[in-house]
Amino acid sequence: MSAAIHPYPSAAATRRLAPAPLGAKGVAVALLVIASWTGLLIFLLGYYRPDWRSPAPYLLLLLQTHLYTGLFITAHDAMHGLVSADKRLNNAIGTLAAGLFAYNWFPGQLPKHHAHHRHVGTSDDPDYHDGRHPGFFPWFLRFAWNYVTWWQVLLMAVTYNVLKLYFPQANVIAFWMVPAVLGTLQLFFFGTYVPHRGEHASDNPHKSRSQFRHHLWAFVSCYFFGYHYEHHDQPYLPWWRLWRAK
Repeated sequence: MSAAIHPYPSAAATRRLAPAPLGAKGVAVALLVIASWTGLLIFLLGYYRPDWRSPAPYLLLLLQTHLYTGLFITAHDAMHGLVSADKRLNNAIGTLAAGLFAYNWFPGQLPKHHAHHRHVGTSDDPDYHDGRHPGFFPWFLRFAWNYVTWWQVLLMAVTYNVLKLYFPQANVIAFWMVPAVLGTLQLFFFGTYVPHRGEHASDNPHKSRSQFRHHLWAFVSCYFFGYHYEHHDQPYLPWWRLWRAK
């Protein structure tokens, strides 16, 4: 299925959605994502014995990857204050969700993400790569350099060595480690590289583009963040309302 791209809408044509009160929905959605990731991981590590000759473990690996991505999308919503109107609760859930995703540190990533929104597509944008060869891998390496820290790698290594003492090593690699790597690639490709690459970034106010309207693919690929122009235009929309802006 192709992540096709359409031109950005004009400012006059953009249909804005008035910020609706979150109520308890933001917290409920965030906790559902966290609980789903946790519950599936417990099952996959502690109870599941995969038959690698069948498609089932590979599909479960992809499902866990999608939930890993959901953890970071939840943290991202918290960076915009969209999980809860209670700032302490919002930031606590954001810190938890980010930490479960390979020990990302929410307070450290918060200013970088807001710098991305303020300076999108410029040299001050930590998510943007404007080198002579702005291909996928050079850009991804710069992205990782800006966000991955040595203590994250250390904590992941320690956790891996502890987990394999209690659970089958193949399960730990397939369902805890590999989905974290694939989730990182998924977030970068659909949430940064595709929306911000190319000369299109210079011809609209948000230096972003969006995939064609296809809500199922938009959710599966990156929790609607393929609708990236809409996110930059209306950053007050949580991921589960973003599709309505399309």
